[in-house]
Amino acid sequence: MTKRQIETLLERVGAWPQEAQEELLRSSMDIERKHVGKYYLDDGERADIREGLAEIERGEVASDEEVQKTFKKLRNA
Repeated sequence: MTKRQIETLLERVGAWPQEAQEELLRSSMDIERKHVGKYYLDDGERADIREGLAEIERGEVASDEEVQKTFKKLRNA
């Protein structure tokens, strides 16, 4: 595929349904991660990580016992 073919495809992407655009983005990020080795967080992922860290700082974490109970329950389901 040539650079011009890629540019032409990307020009058409704007007319795709939102769901298809999101699928292209996810696929492209997977390909980049596989071939380049870097992963870039999107704003939603970054916000989720910040919230998780804040939960940890507030002590809102499951105890080891709670985690073991949950795994046991899931294994027996």
